[in-house]
Amino acid sequence: MSYPQQPMMQHQQPAPPPAPENGLGTAGFVLGLLGLLFSFIPIIGVIAWPLVILGLVFGLVGLSKATKGRANNKGLAIAGIALSAVGLVVCILWAAVFTKAASDATEAIEDLEAQANKEVVLVYEITGDAPGATVSYSTFSDSGSSTNDEAVTTFPWTKEFTVKGLFSGGTLTVMTGAEGGTVTCKITVDGVEKKTATGTGPHALASCSNF
Repeated sequence: MSYPQQPMMQHQQPAPPPAPENGLGTAGFVLGLLGLLFSFIPIIGVIAWPLVILGLVFGLVGLSKATKGRANNKGLAIAGIALSAVGLVVCILWAAVFTKAASDATEAIEDLEAQANKEVVLVYEITGDAPGATVSYSTFSDSGSSTNDEAVTTFPWTKEFTVKGLFSGGTLTVMTGAEGGTVTCKITVDGVEKKTATGTGPHALASCSNF
């Protein structure tokens, strides 16, 4: 007596559990996006530094877990790495700009201090053939200013001064008398001619300044 054969039951393998959510990859994306946005804002962008650094770290860890099949959202982790990297580059560029600006400002201040402490030699000179003239001259420096008038009958006429300060300098003016003639004024600073002017005729005026 034979019995009908029963069909063999096939054992189905259970489906593998889905990979867990990639929390670190998502966090890296969010931090990278925020860090990139803040990195473009001057001054406030300083808070972008920790955001992009953490975003880069979280994104790399999330990518590693996704590559090993221990998490999903691999693309989100890669996007977070990219955003964080770009934000970090922007932060570095801002840091370079601020460093250069600070260096330039320091050099400018040092240059101003050097100019303020520098002494210069002013030489006032008048030449000409006028039989008589009136000379007015002044000097300015950090220590003060002075103004003088002189009647001059013979030429050349010369005065020398040493002044100190950022806005140091002076003026020189000469005027002929009623007899006329020609007069020329000249100002020299540390051996370099700065200004020359000539006047001819009765009551002619020649004026020089090194400002």
